[in-house]
Amino acid sequence: MPLLNLRHLHVFNVVAAIGGVRRSSDTLLRASSAVARSVAALEQALDTQLFERKGRGMLLTSAGEAVKLRVDRIEEELREVRDDALRMRERTGAQVASLDALFHERRLQAAVLLAETHHMPSVARLMHVSPSAVSQSISMLEGILGQSLFFRTAHGMLPTDAGRRWNERFERALAELRHIPEDIAAQNGIVQGTVTVGALPLARSQLLPTAMARVLEKHPLLQIRSLESPYEELAAGLMSGRIDFIVGAMRAFSSDTFDSQSLFADSAVLIARSGHPLADRKILTVTDLDGYPWVLSRAGTPLRESIEQFFRDKQWPIPRPAIETGDLALLRGVLVSSNMLTVISAHQLHHEIASGQLTTLPFTMAGLQRQIGMTQRKGAHLSPGARALAQEIVAVAPDWQ
Repeated sequence: MPLLNLRHLHVFNVVAAIGGVRRSSDTLLRASSAVARSVAALEQALDTQLFERKGRGMLLTSAGEAVKLRVDRIEEELREVRDDALRMRERTGAQVASLDALFHERRLQAAVLLAETHHMPSVARLMHVSPSAVSQSISMLEGILGQSLFFRTAHGMLPTDAGRRWNERFERALAELRHIPEDIAAQNGIVQGTVTVGALPLARSQLLPTAMARVLEKHPLLQIRSLESPYEELAAGLMSGRIDFIVGAMRAFSSDTFDSQSLFADSAVLIARSGHPLADRKILTVTDLDGYPWVLSRAGTPLRESIEQFFRDKQWPIPRPAIETGDLALLRGVLVSSNMLTVISAHQLHHEIASGQLTTLPFTMAGLQRQIGMTQRKGAHLSPGARALAQEIVAVAPDWQ
């Protein structure tokens, strides 16, 4: 579905706040007929009535209330951008336009895509417009805000410091915009749209697949995208609104930035192939592990640091991995075909353990417990589809205790 018109939504919000078309026309500096046409065009685009027209004014319907919640959030993001530009004006003397000048979805989209691709012709292809149209959109935004958003380098168009800050808010505003039709559909009992989940390794084998299957049984029009990037990239996507929430091992972070919900505790264990020379032992000591090669997660990951700290606390030699990998398929293949050892959650290799290919070894590794949970941006308002998936994740989580 094409993006809704932000100018129509701005008009809608003024009418909702003031309570009538005629009184809103003075605030908007537009004719009453033009204000009425904007509201009608928005209702037509959403195929729903947003106002009840009464003698004492225009009152929001339940659909109108849902739209207003999103538009308020869009206005908050864009107001923060303009306020930042005004603060910069005090140093530079640049002119900054009024807030309503930012209500142009195509310009915001052009800036966000350029920050991602660094290449105007690529943005033009994605938006189905000419490169000159993209260039004009960026120039208009820079003129509105009185600051450059990008600078040209050998690596393409890169955001300025202000451009990075503002593009994050533009992305969040566009995410709210995309959720509006989904909110309206949910009021009619239809959960649709796209949910984007940041999937950390501990969630990929059992928790997320089960929750996804269950939610799609109930809501077949829903689409789910799973991103398997490093945590830092997923956290950046969470901040910009590209990702709805992250599921997996919880990290320490500022409570001013993210909210987390713990789902269950998970412990890492020593794992090898079922025919491994150590597989039939009743109990193992650290000396029993001597001489066997290791395959471990990459250096710097929370699991790897926990493993090294475990051996350090015991004053035992820290394992030196023959192979470092974050790829679960590679890990499985190496373990099944060799005498290598690893330390990882048994949940991540559940199917191989259940089928008898791999086994846990009787080596006590106290302290390697991690909380598995869901993390979202503080203050985020999830789409109906994202809420439905989150509810399923919470419902199935006790099965993996």
